[in-house]
Amino acid sequence: MISPAWRVAAEYGEWLLAVLWLWRTNEAIRRIGQVPDISEREWDLIPPEGAAPSLTVVVPARNEAENIGATLGTLIAQQYNSLRVLAIDDRSTDKTRQIVDEFAARYPEQIGAIHVDYLPEGWLGKTFALEVGTRNSSSEYLLFTDGDVLFSPSSLRRAMAYAAMTQADHVVVFPTPEVKGRGEGLMLSFFAVLGMWITRPWRVSDPLARHDVIGVGAFNLVRREALEVLGGWEPQRLAVVEDVTLGRRMKAAGLRQRVAFGPELVLVHWAKGARGIVRGLTKNLFASVNFTSPLMLLACAAVLILFLAPLAGLAWWPTMLPALMSVCCIAASYRMMSERSRIDARYGWLYPAAVFVMAWAMLRSMLSVWARRGVMWRGTFYPLRELRMHNSPWQWERSAARARRAEETGRSRAGARLLALWPALRRKERKKER
Repeated sequence: MISPAWRVAAEYGEWLLAVLWLWRTNEAIRRIGQVPDISEREWDLIPPEGAAPSLTVVVPARNEAENIGATLGTLIAQQYNSLRVLAIDDRSTDKTRQIVDEFAARYPEQIGAIHVDYLPEGWLGKTFALEVGTRNSSSEYLLFTDGDVLFSPSSLRRAMAYAAMTQADHVVVFPTPEVKGRGEGLMLSFFAVLGMWITRPWRVSDPLARHDVIGVGAFNLVRREALEVLGGWEPQRLAVVEDVTLGRRMKAAGLRQRVAFGPELVLVHWAKGARGIVRGLTKNLFASVNFTSPLMLLACAAVLILFLAPLAGLAWWPTMLPALMSVCCIAASYRMMSERSRIDARYGWLYPAAVFVMAWAMLRSMLSVWARRGVMWRGTFYPLRELRMHNSPWQWERSAARARRAEETGRSRAGARLLALWPALRRKERKKER
């Protein structure tokens, strides 16, 4: 028998979840339309001759022989004249180097090939490749992407028009995932709904929404001056989730961050099957909480409760109504995100399976790092003690807050000195007047 106290706790818990789901779903439905869709006609703009800002696309690739040719091919076909592509071969052991060199020889004015043959100590392979690409370019804007992303011919032109019209320092265009199996559709549709709880896209451009930040490895467009203000890639040289970290640094520094949808403009195949997605998450999930086990366990419990408790509530009459309200909100969220991600909303019927897979991926990420006492990535091992100093999700906001306080203190001291000197300055002026 269930005690009366547990019954009351269950009822209040289900109603609390229902209120949370109603609040977030209502906000999303009302405000998701505020996020621009640059695939629409109004963004199909052609800059005047000679007025388009210069753009360099930095494409780091390690063992991407299967995909890099298609990626470079779509970049060659871009309808943007002031464009240069830098393909960075990051110590590949397959035919990536050969493919990159072939493209650079065939299109010397559009593509440059750089080969990274060694990795300096204290750098992750990808962040160093991005730093190399940044150093070897001089354009006004830089687009950081991956070696397995496909771009429609107008995608960069539209994104640059959006960046110019909004005076953005950092622009993220949500890629459209290519779904090649049911396991992929199951997980990627769930990520779209879960992401609504992590970052609200409609608040990314709000400088006061400090925790609503964005960064996507497939499409991080930045203004060079803004990146230089941050010190380039060196401060986050050991950041495992480098794309989101860049977004956090931009937002913490008060730079202008923008996000846009672009269905079919940027295509990416995340991984092969649900297993491939779990393997990819193994590196990232534990790093996102700075390798802190209590936070990882808390996040795992939150996901399980948020999505599975409503289903449990359907089995008991007193909690059926709030549980049904939560389930309806989950269904509405799947439908809403499906319209933008192009993933079939019917995967929502199987979302409990995705929740369990996600929970396993979170635990697997934590256990894998603890077993190795570090992360193995792109053939290099990184000890946990070094990674912890560069992967805190809050360190950039704390650093920015300290910088703001120091600046304010400096202004206050300067003002105090001016007030103290003011009588003497006035006496000197009066003597000059006499």
